[in-house]
Parts: sequence; C-alpha cells; structure tokens
Amino acid sequence: MKILHTADWQIGRQYSRFDSEDGAQLAAERYRVVERIAQLAQDRQVDAVLVSGDVFDSQTLKNLSIRRLFNSLSGYTGPWILLPGNHDAALAESIWTQARRLNAVPLNVHLALEPEIIPFVEAGFVVLTAPLTQRHTFADLTAWFDTAETPADLVRIGLAHGSVQGVLADDVDSPNPIAANRVQTARLDYLALGDWHGLKSIDPRTWYSGTPEQDRFKDNDAGHVLEVEIAGTGVEPIVTPHRLGRFRWQTRQTVLSVASDLDQLAQDLALLGEDDVLDLQVSGYADLAGRHRLLQLADATAAQVRAMSVDIASLNVLPTDADVVALNADGYLAEVITDLRERQAGGEDAVAREALTILAGLLMDRQPQAPEGAPSP
Repeated sequence: MKILHTADWQIGRQYSRFDSEDGAQLAAERYRVVERIAQLAQDRQVDAVLVSGDVFDSQTLKNLSIRRLFNSLSGYTGPWILLPGNHDAALAESIWTQARRLNAVPLNVHLALEPEIIPFVEAGFVVLTAPLTQRHTFADLTAWFDTAETPADLVRIGLAHGSVQGVLADDVDSPNPIAANRVQTARLDYLALGDWHGLKSIDPRTWYSGTPEQDRFKDNDAGHVLEVEIAGTGVEPIVTPHRLGRFRWQTRQTVLSVASDLDQLAQDLALLGEDDVLDLQVSGYADLAGRHRLLQLADATAAQVRAMSVDIASLNVLPTDADVVALNADGYLAEVITDLRERQAGGEDAVAREALTILAGLLMDRQPQAPEGAPSP
C-alpha cells in the first residue's frame, strides 16, 4: 500500500509583517501547493492522501476560501482524509460544519471529526484517527490506538496532530501530547503526524511531514510531502520526501564594520530572486553614506524578492566629520550631534543611536536635491 502524508496547510494564513500585496501572494501559494499535492498523488497512484491536521489556519474563514480549498483537491480523485488540528479543531460549531453546510466537501473527501477506524480493505490498510475537538488538550488523544482492534492482515496507520513528548522543542504550536512510543504500544506500522512545520523523523515509523509550503523563518526543512510505501504488516515503511514548496524563507544577519561588508552584502542579495522571502537583519556600524546605501540596497532587493522584512534597529549610525559638514548643522544642532556621537560610540547607547539616526535623517531630507543625472556629492 502507498499513501501521501501531508499536514499543516494553514489555509487562510495572514502575513501581516509583509506588504499586503506580497502577503496575498504568499497566502495564494498555499492553495497552489495543495494543487501540486493532488497532482503528485495522481501521478504516484497512491491509495489515499492523509492530512495530519491544521488544514485551515483559523475557524473564521470566508465561504470563498473554504470552497477554493476543496476545489484544489480535484486533481486527485482517490480518497482524502482530513484531520482537524489545533487551528481548526472539530468544535461543535467549526469551519468543518461550515464546509458541510456549504455542501463544499467532495464525496472522495473524508472529514475525520471524531476518533474512528477507517478501513481500506482492498488496499490493505486501516487508518486510526485522533482529531482535536478543542484547541488544546492535556490528554494524549492517540491513547485509544493501543486497544483498537483491526484485522491482523491490514497495515495499521495512525493519524494525529500534536507534540511527541520529550522530542520537539518547547515552542511548538500546541501542547497536545503524543507518547514517544505510541507506534510500539499501538502496534502501528506508521504514525502520520502534524503540528511541527518542518520535516522530521521521530523513528522509522513516526514522521512529521511538515508544512508543504514554508511559512516562517525557521531552518527546519519545510516544504515537503511524504510518500509512504508499506509492503505489509510489520514491514518497515519506505518514506520518500517530495519537495513541493515554492518559496524559500531565509534570514540574513549581517554585521557591518567596514565599507567592504556592505559590498559583500550587496553581492549576496543580488543572488536572490522572486521565489525568496527574506528577513534582513543588519547591525554594527555605518556612516551616513553607508546607511543611505543600505536603505537603497534594501529597496532594490525588496523589488526582486517575493517578500521582505528589514530590521536595522541595531545598526549604529556614526556620522563622519565629512557627514556632519554635509548636514550643514551648526550651533546647537552641531553640539547635539557631537554629544550623540560620543554617547553612542562610548556605550552603544540605544536611545542615542535612534536619536542620531532620526536627526541625521531629518537634516539629510532638508538638503537640496541634485538635478537628475548630476553626480552625487
């Protein structure tokens, strides 16, 4: 038997840290990756697609978003099993009940809204489900797998959403616990998990597929779905990751100390393209000319990547004597600039740094602009 294992689609996710146009493109790509999953399932002729929770990012999406998600599944006509996670728990009134009222759920899509055994006798396996019926739980919802009776000749697959105890980091999305030895105690041939957004193998039979389209600046190998092939009961599964994600989320942390550091940053950023999402963090020291060049570089990079955030709050601006002269600051303003320069240089005073940056920026803005085409001063 052969399945695709995927999770954490987070349909409807908002990307408020980015420009609204870029955020909309990132959100739209989450539908497109589902279409790519459907195409892969059809091409690989799998017996079913299992989605381990967090299909939706929230319980309050528009009807259009729900319909569009289910339309995205049409490329694979075999069975889909969608499990509620912590973001889309199977509450008494939920996004799942909304989808049913809309009559948007295709006949080949099974919503696993309660613990159950779903048989695929002809394909040779059963699926045991552990849906979340509330956002957080302190009980292990997979515990019932241990006593679930299934035919001895059918492969047993568990489907759950939560945190394997003692394995994942403390900052996982939900505390919903899953025993680290559940595969052994429940005699599972494979446990398909969701919640961790990266690709992760807990053991040869227990896997997190991660989100198929990366959605955060975390180096956890996101952007995959898993093809799982099991020859029979007790046989170790063959798990093959398929990378389907489009966007590459990258963090660039740069410390400026000399002019050549900015040159190197410019070379690095020139390699990025329309499939990159960038978090640029710049610290260190720069004069006014260097800061101005950095801002221009950031603007140019933002136009060539899909989305970008910039943090230069830790960049110390140290105007040179030539910078101060060019600002035409005299009298009291010259004294203030001198004082701020000394305070910042002596102890990296954050308030002095911000004040100097603001003051220098205001003074630069009031400088007369050179005619277009004239050489820069």
